[in-house]
Amino acid sequence: MAFGKAASCLILAATLVSAAQFTVRHEHLRGGCAGAMTVDENGVRFTGAKKHAWSWKYEDIQQLRLAPESIYILTYKDSKLRLGKDREYNFTGKIPAEELYPLLKDRMDQRFVAAVGQAIGLSTWSLPVKHLRPITGSEGTLFTTADAIVYSTPARDESRTWRYSDIESIGSSGPFQLTITTLEKGFDFQLKQPITEARYNELWLQIEKKNGRIQ
Repeated sequence: MAFGKAASCLILAATLVSAAQFTVRHEHLRGGCAGAMTVDENGVRFTGAKKHAWSWKYEDIQQLRLAPESIYILTYKDSKLRLGKDREYNFTGKIPAEELYPLLKDRMDQRFVAAVGQAIGLSTWSLPVKHLRPITGSEGTLFTTADAIVYSTPARDESRTWRYSDIESIGSSGPFQLTITTLEKGFDFQLKQPITEARYNELWLQIEKKNGRIQ
């Protein structure tokens, strides 16, 4: 079986930055407000209109989802308006995802959700796939690098980059199916080309080693 070569456009350049500041829109229940977001080694800050200013250390973020047009932050603080549910914040705009990905991946653990279809490093193998969802799925390419699995798709906010340390487990019911389970959720893929047993075992072994479950 022949595996496709990953195109150079799927490679994210390793831009070494220690901080980034950009303009975003904080989405309210009604309307929104513009402000400045700063991401650096200490955490994430947003300064907007009136009292819309917050600062989060990385350990205080329950989930941070990075996408090319949005950033979602889920905190551990209770929201009285949402009857005790955890407080969440949605920001939209032209997000410098290529600049933020290497910065965030080195400072956050599995609570970082990279909704981008690029990773640092060359692809070792790739497969055309369909991501199965309850109503409508998306089609794209699943490929691996030395330390990550990437799902790249033109579907908005559906791409993902998982470091091996982000993956709780993988599973397969046959050569045309693959499940990737993360802290975010489980992702079921229908494979358009079969994955060999040797390739699957190699991938499983890399994930287990990265997570320290085997030597």
